Amino acid sequence: MIKATNLEKHYYTDEMEIFALQNLSIEVEKGEFVSIMGPSGCGKSTLLNILGMLDEADEGNYFFDGYEVTHIKERKRADLRKENIGFQFQNFNLIDDLTVFENVELPLIYKGVRGPQRAKRAEEVLDKLQIMDRRKSYPQQLSGGQQQRVALARAVVNKPGLILADEPTANLDIDNGDAVMALLTDLNKEGTTIIMVTHSAHDAAYSHRVIRLPLDPTAV
Repeated sequence: MIKATNLEKHYYTDEMEIFALQNLSIEVEKGEFVSIMGPSGCGKSTLLNILGMLDEADEGNYFFDGYEVTHIKERKRADLRKENIGFQFQNFNLIDDLTVFENVELPLIYKGVRGPQRAKRAEEVLDKLQIMDRRKSYPQQLSGGQQQRVALARAVVNKPGLILADEPTANLDIDNGDAVMALLTDLNKEGTTIIMVTHSAHDAAYSHRVIRLPLDPTAV
Protein backbone atom coordinates (compact mmCIF):
# COMPACT_ATOMS: atom_id res chain seq x y z
CA MET A 1 0.00 0.00 0.00
CA ILE A 2 2.83 2.37 0.91
CA LYS A 3 6.31 2.49 -0.54
CA ALA A 4 8.58 5.44 0.25
CA THR A 5 12.20 5.53 -0.86
CA ASN A 6 15.03 7.86 0.13
CA LEU A 7 12.76 10.47 1.72
CA GLU A 8 14.37 13.69 2.86
CA LYS A 9 12.83 16.67 4.61
CA HIS A 10 14.90 19.60 5.77
CA TYR A 11 14.46 23.05 7.21
CA TYR A 12 16.73 26.06 7.27
CA THR A 13 17.67 28.40 10.07
CA ASP A 14 19.94 31.44 9.82
CA GLU A 15 22.88 29.25 10.76
CA MET A 16 22.29 25.76 9.38
CA GLU A 17 20.26 23.22 7.48
CA ILE A 18 18.30 20.88 9.75
CA PHE A 19 17.22 17.44 8.52
CA ALA A 20 13.92 16.14 9.89
CA LEU A 21 14.27 13.05 7.69
CA GLN A 22 17.22 11.87 5.65
CA ASN A 23 17.48 8.94 3.24
CA LEU A 24 14.51 7.14 4.83
CA SER A 25 12.83 4.23 3.04
CA ILE A 26 9.84 2.26 4.33
CA GLU A 27 7.19 -0.10 3.00
CA VAL A 28 3.84 -0.94 4.57
CA GLU A 29 1.64 -3.66 3.13
CA LYS A 30 -2.13 -3.34 2.90
CA GLY A 31 -3.73 -4.59 6.11
CA GLU A 32 -0.65 -4.13 8.29
CA PHE A 33 -0.63 -2.46 11.70
CA VAL A 34 2.71 -0.69 12.06
CA SER A 35 4.07 1.39 14.94
CA ILE A 36 6.67 4.10 14.42
CA MET A 37 8.83 4.74 17.47
CA GLY A 38 11.86 6.83 18.30
CA PRO A 39 13.01 9.72 20.48
CA SER A 40 11.41 13.17 20.33
CA GLY A 41 12.74 15.13 17.38
CA CYS A 42 13.54 12.15 15.17
CA GLY A 43 10.92 13.00 12.52
CA LYS A 44 8.04 10.67 13.41
CA SER A 45 5.29 13.27 12.94
CA THR A 46 7.04 14.67 9.86
CA LEU A 47 6.98 11.20 8.32
CA LEU A 48 3.30 10.77 9.18
CA ASN A 49 2.44 14.09 7.49
CA ILE A 50 4.29 13.05 4.35
CA LEU A 51 2.62 9.64 4.25
CA GLY A 52 -0.74 11.36 4.73
CA MET A 53 0.02 13.79 1.88
CA LEU A 54 -0.30 16.79 4.17
CA ASP A 55 3.33 17.66 3.44
CA GLU A 56 5.83 16.87 0.68
CA ALA A 57 9.29 15.41 0.98
CA ASP A 58 12.09 17.54 -0.43
CA GLU A 59 13.71 14.46 -1.96
CA GLY A 60 12.72 10.87 -2.61
CA ASN A 61 9.67 9.09 -3.97
CA TYR A 62 6.37 8.10 -2.42
CA PHE A 63 3.94 5.56 -3.88
CA PHE A 64 0.46 5.22 -2.39
CA ASP A 65 -1.43 2.11 -3.46
CA GLY A 66 0.87 1.88 -6.49
CA TYR A 67 0.34 5.51 -7.49
CA GLU A 68 3.23 7.98 -7.50
CA VAL A 69 2.15 10.91 -5.32
CA THR A 70 5.45 12.67 -4.69
CA HIS A 71 4.71 15.87 -6.58
CA ILE A 72 1.06 15.65 -7.64
CA LYS A 73 -1.19 18.71 -7.53
CA GLU A 74 -2.86 19.62 -4.25
CA ARG A 75 -6.39 18.95 -5.53
CA LYS A 76 -5.47 15.38 -6.42
CA ARG A 77 -3.73 14.97 -3.07
CA ALA A 78 -6.86 16.24 -1.30
CA ASP A 79 -9.04 13.78 -3.21
CA LEU A 80 -6.76 10.88 -2.28
CA ARG A 81 -6.78 11.91 1.38
CA LYS A 82 -10.55 12.28 1.47
CA GLU A 83 -11.19 8.88 -0.10
CA ASN A 84 -8.51 6.82 1.59
CA ILE A 85 -7.03 8.27 4.78
CA GLY A 86 -8.21 8.99 8.30
CA PHE A 87 -6.04 11.19 10.53
CA GLN A 88 -5.77 11.40 14.28
CA PHE A 89 -3.55 14.37 15.06
CA GLN A 90 -1.52 14.81 18.23
CA ASN A 91 -2.97 18.33 18.70
CA PHE A 92 -6.51 17.08 17.84
CA ASN A 93 -7.31 19.75 15.16
CA LEU A 94 -10.99 19.80 16.15
CA ILE A 95 -13.15 22.65 14.86
CA ASP A 96 -14.14 24.82 17.82
CA ASP A 97 -17.40 26.08 16.26
CA LEU A 98 -18.74 22.56 15.72
CA THR A 99 -20.12 20.19 18.34
CA VAL A 100 -18.54 16.82 19.05
CA PHE A 101 -21.11 15.13 16.82
CA GLU A 102 -20.60 17.66 14.02
CA ASN A 103 -16.83 17.23 14.16
CA VAL A 104 -17.14 13.47 13.90
CA GLU A 105 -19.63 13.45 11.03
CA LEU A 106 -17.59 15.93 8.95
CA PRO A 107 -15.62 13.30 6.94
CA LEU A 108 -18.93 11.62 6.07
CA ILE A 109 -20.33 14.92 4.80
CA TYR A 110 -17.27 15.39 2.58
CA LYS A 111 -17.82 11.90 1.19
CA GLY A 112 -21.48 12.57 0.46
CA VAL A 113 -23.00 10.11 2.96
CA ARG A 114 -26.70 10.79 3.53
CA GLY A 115 -28.02 12.19 6.83
CA PRO A 116 -29.57 9.11 8.53
CA GLN A 117 -26.65 6.84 7.59
CA ARG A 118 -24.21 9.55 8.61
CA ALA A 119 -25.84 9.98 12.02
CA LYS A 120 -25.92 6.23 12.65
CA ARG A 121 -22.23 5.77 11.88
CA ALA A 122 -21.14 8.82 13.93
CA GLU A 123 -23.18 7.67 16.93
CA GLU A 124 -21.76 4.13 16.70
CA VAL A 125 -18.19 5.40 16.86
CA LEU A 126 -18.90 7.90 19.64
CA ASP A 127 -20.55 5.16 21.68
CA LYS A 128 -17.62 2.78 21.12
CA LEU A 129 -15.19 5.43 22.38
CA GLN A 130 -17.43 6.25 25.37
CA ILE A 131 -17.92 9.89 24.43
CA MET A 132 -21.58 9.73 23.29
CA ASP A 133 -22.76 11.65 26.34
CA ARG A 134 -20.78 14.70 25.11
CA ARG A 135 -22.10 14.66 21.55
CA LYS A 136 -23.65 18.14 21.91
CA SER A 137 -20.61 19.69 23.63
CA TYR A 138 -18.02 21.87 21.93
CA PRO A 139 -14.30 21.00 21.93
CA GLN A 140 -13.37 23.75 24.39
CA GLN A 141 -15.82 22.22 26.89
CA LEU A 142 -13.95 18.90 26.87
CA SER A 143 -10.89 17.63 28.70
CA GLY A 144 -7.77 16.75 26.73
CA GLY A 145 -8.58 13.06 26.96
CA GLN A 146 -12.11 13.61 25.70
CA GLN A 147 -10.83 15.68 22.77
CA GLN A 148 -8.40 12.86 22.01
CA ARG A 149 -11.26 10.37 21.71
CA VAL A 150 -13.30 12.73 19.55
CA ALA A 151 -10.31 13.21 17.23
CA LEU A 152 -9.94 9.44 16.90
CA ALA A 153 -13.69 9.02 16.30
CA ARG A 154 -13.45 11.52 13.44
CA ALA A 155 -10.45 9.64 12.01
CA VAL A 156 -12.19 6.25 11.92
CA VAL A 157 -15.82 7.19 11.20
CA ASN A 158 -15.36 7.00 7.44
CA LYS A 159 -13.82 3.50 7.66
CA PRO A 160 -10.83 4.62 5.61
CA GLY A 161 -8.37 2.19 4.06
CA LEU A 162 -5.51 3.82 5.98
CA ILE A 163 -5.50 5.38 9.45
CA LEU A 164 -2.57 7.56 10.53
CA ALA A 165 -2.59 7.99 14.31
CA ASP A 166 -0.15 10.30 16.10
CA GLU A 167 0.10 9.31 19.79
CA PRO A 168 -3.55 8.17 19.96
CA THR A 169 -3.49 7.41 23.72
CA ALA A 170 -1.16 10.18 24.92
CA ASN A 171 -3.80 12.02 27.00
CA LEU A 172 -5.81 9.03 28.15
CA ASP A 173 -5.95 6.93 31.29
CA ILE A 174 -5.26 3.20 31.03
CA ASP A 175 -8.88 2.13 30.55
CA ASN A 176 -9.65 4.66 27.82
CA GLY A 177 -6.27 4.05 26.22
CA ASP A 178 -6.97 0.34 26.01
CA ALA A 179 -10.40 1.09 24.51
CA VAL A 180 -8.74 3.16 21.80
CA MET A 181 -6.22 0.42 21.05
CA ALA A 182 -9.01 -2.17 20.97
CA LEU A 183 -10.88 -0.08 18.41
CA LEU A 184 -7.77 0.27 16.23
CA THR A 185 -7.17 -3.48 16.52
CA ASP A 186 -10.76 -4.25 15.47
CA LEU A 187 -10.47 -1.94 12.46
CA ASN A 188 -7.21 -3.58 11.49
CA LYS A 189 -8.80 -7.03 11.70
CA GLU A 190 -11.47 -5.72 9.31
CA GLY A 191 -8.73 -4.82 6.80
CA THR A 192 -7.78 -1.25 7.67
CA THR A 193 -4.09 -0.43 7.40
CA ILE A 194 -2.83 1.46 10.46
CA ILE A 195 0.36 3.44 10.96
CA MET A 196 0.69 4.71 14.51
CA VAL A 197 3.31 6.99 16.03
CA THR A 198 3.80 6.16 19.70
CA HIS A 199 6.23 6.37 22.60
CA SER A 200 4.38 3.58 24.39
CA ALA A 201 5.78 0.04 24.26
CA HIS A 202 2.40 -1.11 25.62
CA ASP A 203 0.57 0.39 22.62
CA ALA A 204 3.22 -0.74 20.14
CA ALA A 205 2.63 -4.33 21.26
CA TYR A 206 -0.77 -4.19 19.54
CA SER A 207 0.91 -3.70 16.15
CA HIS A 208 2.41 -6.29 13.82
CA ARG A 209 5.84 -4.66 13.74
CA VAL A 210 7.74 -1.58 14.85
CA ILE A 211 9.77 0.86 12.73
CA ARG A 212 12.31 2.69 14.87
CA LEU A 213 13.65 6.07 13.79
CA PRO A 214 16.99 7.29 15.23
CA LEU A 215 17.39 10.77 16.66
CA ASP A 216 20.09 11.51 14.09
CA PRO A 217 18.47 11.12 10.64
CA THR A 218 21.88 10.55 9.07
CA ALA A 219 22.01 7.28 11.03
CA VAL A 220 19.04 5.79 9.10
